[in-house]
Amino acid sequence: MAYGLLKGKKGIVFGALNDQSIAWKAALKAREEGAELVLTNTPVSIRLGTIDQLASQCGAIVVPADATSMEDLDTLVDKAMEQFGGQFDFVLHSVGMSPNIRKSRPYEDTNYDFFNKTLDISALSFHKLLNVLYRKDALKEWGSVVALTYIAAQRTFQGYNDMADAKALLESIARSFGAIYGKKRHVRVNTVSQSPTKTTAGSGIAGMEDMFTYADKMSPLGNASASDCADYIVTLFSDLTRHVTMQTLYHDGGFSSTGLTADAMEIFKKGM
Repeated sequence: MAYGLLKGKKGIVFGALNDQSIAWKAALKAREEGAELVLTNTPVSIRLGTIDQLASQCGAIVVPADATSMEDLDTLVDKAMEQFGGQFDFVLHSVGMSPNIRKSRPYEDTNYDFFNKTLDISALSFHKLLNVLYRKDALKEWGSVVALTYIAAQRTFQGYNDMADAKALLESIARSFGAIYGKKRHVRVNTVSQSPTKTTAGSGIAGMEDMFTYADKMSPLGNASASDCADYIVTLFSDLTRHVTMQTLYHDGGFSSTGLTADAMEIFKKGM
């Protein structure tokens, strides 16, 4: 059921690869709620994924951009403003990758060149994006920028590796830039800490299946799906959340506030 929450609004969605992606589902939901979209991903991801199908469904254009490249981001925002006829309303940053995870390098034996790439792709790209948006005055008053994060920014999760450090930096950037952008243009900057989600990117994390099951058992409401997350993201783009900014917002079925559940304890006892 659509509510028209984004009627008349326009925005950019980063990171849709295929129909498993949270960004993909967020784009569909935003369109359903009345938004006009520009979709973007790296040229390689566009070739490997199926973003053109999403663009067709959403009536959107696709602009290739490497989120770590200031030049690409400048071009992307310029083309979005040209497409929209001026300023727009929201952006979703769903960008993250760790070469250390892909190459199965353990955290205690980190390849530091890989680590720098993890930070650049998964966190500094968010700062670069905000920099371009701010400098070009691309977002309207009371606009909204949302980035996806994970609770490993606060707690240690085996196998999440240097992505945990990147997510901690991402959340700090949201607070620091959020204070500046909020004062200047009333633009909101938030991160959404989602449940473990079986996306293409998530599947590369060691022990993802076990992490998914554990979180599901620990969460009173169970894991939130990618579609559920898309619904939540849309509310953050809407005018219903105009005074929510600089927050890490947990969309995880209650996992972040749960110490231990009977279901989890039962599994633990059986294992012993």
